[in-house]
Amino acid sequence: MAKKEKKQKDVTKVKRRLTYRGKQMRTSIYFLLWAIFTALSVFIILVCGISQNVVLSHTYKRQASREVTETGREIHAQLERGLPDEFGGNLSGYLRFLARTYNVEVLILNEDGDVLFPLEHNFDPDAPEIFEQFDYSDEIEVLKQKLLDSEEEGEAVYETENEYVYGVKMSLYSGATDVYLYTSKSLELVNTAAAKLVTRTVLISVFVLVLAFTVSSAVSGWLTKPITEMTDKARQLAHGDFSVDFHGADYGLEMVELADTLNFARDELSKTDKMQKDLIANVSHDFKTPLTMIKAYASMIIEISGEMPEKRNKHAQVIVDEADRLASLVNDVLDLSKISSGIETLKDDVFDMSAYCYEILDRFAYLKETQGYQFVTDVDKDLYTRADRLKIGQVLYNLIGNAVNYTGENKKVYVSLKKEGDGAFRFAVTDTGKGIKPEELDAVWDRYYRSSEMHKRPVKGTGLGLSIVKTVLERHNFAFGIDSKVGVGSTFFVLFPYITVEETDEE
Repeated sequence: MAKKEKKQKDVTKVKRRLTYRGKQMRTSIYFLLWAIFTALSVFIILVCGISQNVVLSHTYKRQASREVTETGREIHAQLERGLPDEFGGNLSGYLRFLARTYNVEVLILNEDGDVLFPLEHNFDPDAPEIFEQFDYSDEIEVLKQKLLDSEEEGEAVYETENEYVYGVKMSLYSGATDVYLYTSKSLELVNTAAAKLVTRTVLISVFVLVLAFTVSSAVSGWLTKPITEMTDKARQLAHGDFSVDFHGADYGLEMVELADTLNFARDELSKTDKMQKDLIANVSHDFKTPLTMIKAYASMIIEISGEMPEKRNKHAQVIVDEADRLASLVNDVLDLSKISSGIETLKDDVFDMSAYCYEILDRFAYLKETQGYQFVTDVDKDLYTRADRLKIGQVLYNLIGNAVNYTGENKKVYVSLKKEGDGAFRFAVTDTGKGIKPEELDAVWDRYYRSSEMHKRPVKGTGLGLSIVKTVLERHNFAFGIDSKVGVGSTFFVLFPYITVEETDEE
């Protein structure tokens, strides 16, 4: 038992730790915006700096390669033609002149990498040649290998660590040993520029990082401010404060639309809250009245009329009527809840609405005989539709019953079913009552709506009739509405889809 409790405690600790970590992993929009702006700014600077460095280096090296190649070939051609007269056979001086002219280094090397020309001193050209020794042994080996690998016969162009080189094998004098022309252009400038560019890029990156940190913090706070305010107001709304206004720091079209939407939701929640309170009050009242009557008359039967059959039956009938009223109220509430929640699915029936309309009207026949009500009908024949037959029957019955309750002293109700175009027909019920005020038109569909005008109601109702009508028609996606004039009367109408005879036969 102790082991089981210890294991349960360990599991609880793990769950708490995971929950804590899950909360810790959540990041605010403010931080995300700041991080994205900062990272993007630094990324752009680094990309620009690196790309600029690469482009600079590549461009300079390409230019150096082209220059050293063209210069080397030109110097080679001039050496092949011989020394100009003005240099009097001074090869060292001529090579220095070419180096200054073309801004390159020009050397003549032997097979071992010794520098033959230019010499540091001006020697008599007729005197035996004395060469100053410089160690170019590594460079000459690389040049020889490049000459062997080169696609250009007899010449090679290549890059070393610090310079671009053009090399060619040639003879200075007829019959003399072959030597190598070594022409190079230093890459020190581009390397220095690249180093300075890297330093500058780092400094700019640091500056941009600080600037991006500051700007992104300000922008993130500015952008998230309306969200924070709306969140605080949403909490107030959740606690029942329906006076909050979500407009405030709602700069930007999206924030304005969000504030409008939240204000609309607030208004709807306020209406729903009021409707819920009214519903509870009305249902409580409607349940309380018949229950009170049932209890009172049951007590009367026990205490007074138990031995008097006539009174007992009268009191018992009141109990039955109130019980029926209570059952009707419960059924209407259940029907409305089922339809609204979607628990009760709609059936897809094809039926003759013309005949069905007369069938519903027959339920009100007792009003003609007992109270003198008149039902004036204008119904076209053979109008078929597709809908839930039972639910549409509730709609027709409730609309006709509502017209009976609110019609005028002449006790006339007009019922029409007329085709409109090829795809629909219109059912309408018109009373001759006092009409509905314009400001009350939208409210008549609400649960337990009570008109400001009091009427004697021949048809008993629960106050949910029109709400059921609205819910059923909305579930069917049928158009419906009210046309009313104060002092004249009201017309409730519904548009049903029309099914042709051919479609009906196929069904």
